[in-house]
Amino acid sequence: MRVDLHNHTIYCNHATGTMQEYVEKANKINIDIFGFSCHAPMKFDEKYRMDLRTMYHYLQQLNDLEEYAKERGYKTKILKGLEVDYILDYENLIESSVLNAEVDYLIGSVHFIGNWGFDNPESISGWEKYGVFKTWDIYFDSIQSMAKTKYFQIVGHFDLPKIFGSVMPKELNKKMESTLQILHENNIVLEVNAAGLRKHIKEQYPTIDILKKAKEIGLDITLGSDAHSVEQIGFGYETCVKIIKDIGFNNVAIFKNKEKIMLEL
Repeated sequence: MRVDLHNHTIYCNHATGTMQEYVEKANKINIDIFGFSCHAPMKFDEKYRMDLRTMYHYLQQLNDLEEYAKERGYKTKILKGLEVDYILDYENLIESSVLNAEVDYLIGSVHFIGNWGFDNPESISGWEKYGVFKTWDIYFDSIQSMAKTKYFQIVGHFDLPKIFGSVMPKELNKKMESTLQILHENNIVLEVNAAGLRKHIKEQYPTIDILKKAKEIGLDITLGSDAHSVEQIGFGYETCVKIIKDIGFNNVAIFKNKEKIMLEL
């Protein structure tokens, strides 16, 4: 069973290709379950996300794509999702219409510390202000707080701050482990995200060591390309599957109407 739940669209204003082209590519490379999870509306960093009006169009288009795939006898089944930014101490920015949208799952992701987008190349100077330890420390605070809201089914790219090479300080290993435990306690699935293989770090999110700890704790996982173009769909899949199978994961999670379903790899 091939699963890919994290994929974007032109509606986030930093991706290319039509949604129809994404579905055609997913079917071509035998993805069984393909999820769209474009950046949800928020009155913050609006340059890189949908607005509310566009979200309704996006959701309707996903319904139409389900019919399109069925009519053509595609193997690929389509799921509806949104990737939602969680910003510590700015929870009020999350739109109620996003939380209540008729989707199969919400991916909760942390891209910001305050108004600093730590994974954005345009904002890389912020690393000098915060430093590596403080950035990771606040990041884990953010993930823990996000999990406790119980808004989300999946946590996106768990160790994203390593994107430019600033890996997690060893001193924060215990905090990382406690963060995984909080995810488990709140029934949130850990995403294995291939996008890091395309970035400076050249490594999937999260690291093998984190995945081993997740397995030990009992966290469920899912898979995502985090594709922002047709060419990126399915990128790094074989690498990620080998890693998780070697660790001992034999099943991945999908969601239907926010209910978790486990499928054998």
